[in-house]
Amino acid sequence: MKHESVEINSGLLIVLTLVAISIGGLVEIVPLFHIKDTVEEVKGVRPYTPLEQRGRDLYIREGCYACHSQMIRPFRDEMMRYGHYSLGAESKYDHPFQWGSKRTGPDLARVGGKYSDEWQTQHMVNPQALVPDSVMPPYPWLLSTELDYSDIEQRMIALKRTGVPYSLSEEEFRRNVEEYGEEMAKKLHIPNAKATLEEQAKSRNWDGDPSRVTEMDAMVAYLQMLGTLVDFSQYEEGYFAKFR
Repeated sequence: MKHESVEINSGLLIVLTLVAISIGGLVEIVPLFHIKDTVEEVKGVRPYTPLEQRGRDLYIREGCYACHSQMIRPFRDEMMRYGHYSLGAESKYDHPFQWGSKRTGPDLARVGGKYSDEWQTQHMVNPQALVPDSVMPPYPWLLSTELDYSDIEQRMIALKRTGVPYSLSEEEFRRNVEEYGEEMAKKLHIPNAKATLEEQAKSRNWDGDPSRVTEMDAMVAYLQMLGTLVDFSQYEEGYFAKFR
């Protein structure tokens, strides 16, 4: 039979399998490029500042995504524990996104502002000192290692090429002023990147040592902004009311 001839011919089977997968992939992916509202517009969502972006880079470097997700699913138990379910727009400037696939530790999508900067710093240095049953390893080198941000402009330019609205020209800067306000637009302006990073790091005592910029400054700055960009109070009140 023709079907059997395909199954016993490994080369032909591989080719036909790849063709089938390619067609299926195109059918699923191509329409998304023609739908303007694939990712909904949500007020408050913005790109990461240079300090936050370096913190995110460190988060990826240390493999935090392996034990912590950043994806709250739209189920009652998850929303009661972590807050409003995650929106696609919240991850639109993530390359790659940090949704994760495993929770050895809690979801971090709404961790911003939940604990103090001091708590976050001490937790990274010695997790068991604050959570005795924690299996999280310590990351003391973040506190002792000065942050390398010599290539922050190049990192932002690379992200700009993927669609993140960092600005290089005056026209792009003015557009960001209209979208995010002048103060934030300055932080998203690539020529200002190093000065902006230093200013944000020293304007708040992230790691407890304002005299220098450490990797801990960047990590805590990143953690403290997670889930803080969108005001979910208007949604949560109506959602959780039906469970009271």
